[in-house]
Amino acid sequence: MSVALKSQPANVVDILETAQKSGSLKTFVAAVKAVNLSDMLKGSGPFTVFAPSDKAFEALLAGTLDRLLKPEHRDELVRVLKHHVVSGEIMQEKIRGKKFARKSLAGPELTIDGYDNIKVNGSHIVAAGMEASNGVIHIMDAVMMPPKA
Repeated sequence: MSVALKSQPANVVDILETAQKSGSLKTFVAAVKAVNLSDMLKGSGPFTVFAPSDKAFEALLAGTLDRLLKPEHRDELVRVLKHHVVSGEIMQEKIRGKKFARKSLAGPELTIDGYDNIKVNGSHIVAAGMEASNGVIHIMDAVMMPPKA
């Protein structure tokens, strides 16, 4: 007798929970929570998040992260974080061999380049395709600063 097992969906948690579980996005998650963007990443989406790794945040100029986390710089940090998020789900296989622009939630466009190593605004994706219930996370090797408004 054969029993068919019903598989659970692979992506049962949202982007924020997926990022928390990754182990390499602690700073990104802390920054999201510091400026109350948690609801955005728990929203229905779908979203693609190009999340800077903890190492990417460590590579910022000395004092930059501390400055951004201060209450008086909240709006700037919100803009930086939203610059890493686009509407829609962009999976790695849809990027390969293509180059296109996609508007970030902060407003400015991101250039997504799937030739050779996949890059976004010149920053490399170091881990791709962490699926969540409301989108996907690609871990980046740099913090992408939006152009000055």
